Amino acid sequence: MKPQRAIPCVYMRGGTSRALFFHERDLPADTDARDPLFCAALGSPDPDERQLDGMGGGITSLSKIAVIGPPTHPGADVDYTFVQVDPRRGSVGYRGNCGNISSAVGPFALEEGLVDASGEEAAVVIHNTNTKKLIRARFATVNGYAAVTGDFRLDGVAGSGAPIELGFLDPGGAATGKLLPSGQARNRLTIESLGEVEVSMVDACNPVVMIEARALGLSGIETPAQLNANPRAMQLFEHLRVQAAVSMGLVDDPADARTKMMNLPLVALLSKPAAVQDGMQADVVVRMISSGQPRKASPLTGAMCLAIAAQIDDTVIHDVRLRTTADVSRFVIAHASGLLPVAARVEKRDGRFEAREAIAFRTARRLMDGRVYVPN
Repeated sequence: MKPQRAIPCVYMRGGTSRALFFHERDLPADTDARDPLFCAALGSPDPDERQLDGMGGGITSLSKIAVIGPPTHPGADVDYTFVQVDPRRGSVGYRGNCGNISSAVGPFALEEGLVDASGEEAAVVIHNTNTKKLIRARFATVNGYAAVTGDFRLDGVAGSGAPIELGFLDPGGAATGKLLPSGQARNRLTIESLGEVEVSMVDACNPVVMIEARALGLSGIETPAQLNANPRAMQLFEHLRVQAAVSMGLVDDPADARTKMMNLPLVALLSKPAAVQDGMQADVVVRMISSGQPRKASPLTGAMCLAIAAQIDDTVIHDVRLRTTADVSRFVIAHASGLLPVAARVEKRDGRFEAREAIAFRTARRLMDGRVYVPN
């Protein structure tokens, strides 16, 4: 037996994240046997959170896996399973999706021969197995490959690229089965060392717990580095996330939120924008915490959840947002790296809100392909 096993792999950037992409056929049929391979490939666990012995980048947005296989949904072209690996602990999570990595699935599928494209545009319908939801990807092609160069700029990524349109279809209840898991647009949660706080818990694309920054004694415009350097704030975020995980029905026991589901729900810290940025007025300022880390750029699924929640009466974000346009479906988020425009279509029927679609644009690029080596 050789000391290391070589597995075919493609390294891709999707939006503001990166991931190792695998064909399902190249992985063990036993899904439990895959987790050690994923951890070894990325370099986790690593108590120093550097992932020096693997392909990961030491932060959650650079410690991701995508598994692509034949479709199991009648309306899809491919199946896509997202895997989040914790850099320090080496825990492996399958609950929830990554919108950024979703943007690289279509180009991967095209260039790996899993789908065909005629003309100058490709349309790929992706079945995300984590959420059991469909995602529609549209992007330009050049000689049968996904276009890379273009003038679309994505804040958080240097330079510009070719835009990829993503449409998340019927995104409500992605993790819990309900758009409003508690049945209410606004709830009170008791946070250790702070007391009761008002939040909104919404599950669309991914579950998010939303709170005004001032409720935690923060301005909402702190940088991720400043939040990381504030132990009390980081502790409050985690207490809030754990309580929300139980209230949303993601876990039954708070201990499970700390050990088995450390990536959900996302925590969104909200505040009102003070000024026009890059010629565009944002609707809300957001600092998003994912897997215990303040993100430099907002997770796409979290941003789309906010855009949907902003159209639901009485949510925290419905009251915080500035209404910068008469078109309520358009929504601009100011995050730590710039602006993120998204769109969402929400309908109210028989007194109930229903999320129909969330739309955003990303860029993606194939960075490297070959084989990744893991010890036998």
